[in-house]
Amino acid sequence: MLNIFKTIWHVLYIIKASFYDKRKHGGFGMKSFRKILTLDIPQRRQLINITPQVAEALMESGIREGLCLVNAMHITASVFINDDEPGLHADFERWLEKLAPEKPYDQYAHNGFEDNADAHLKRTIMGRETVVAVTEGRLDFGPWEQIFYGEFDGKRKKRLMIKIIGE
Repeated sequence: MLNIFKTIWHVLYIIKASFYDKRKHGGFGMKSFRKILTLDIPQRRQLINITPQVAEALMESGIREGLCLVNAMHITASVFINDDEPGLHADFERWLEKLAPEKPYDQYAHNGFEDNADAHLKRTIMGRETVVAVTEGRLDFGPWEQIFYGEFDGKRKKRLMIKIIGE
């Protein structure tokens, strides 16, 4: 996990350095774009393909080369990349429920006033955010890759942030 952060930091450093040179020589430099999406989640657990919303935010940003960070702004939700295949989604649900079952609620020390300890654990397993390269104004995915918002304690509005940096 630490290696991915070092890699991202190194890439950002290189991007920043190249933009700094352009600014010095009359270029326009690095841009930053931020958008908050609000999702109304009707179920306790749900996987939502948010790729179209992220692609739309990228178009709004005008950024052609850079990085796009997408992160859940709630401690019981996740953002991750995988295939948009219903069987796989059902597999995730079964697997996560085996690892951190919702019930019985009293199996978790966290539960008392709340009943969402399993959602915190599921989020930890699935991850907080994802980063996608932006190339020629498009999200630079491998085959079948899509961005998903995973909600593990829904039934209310939830937010996620899209942060795009580049030129």
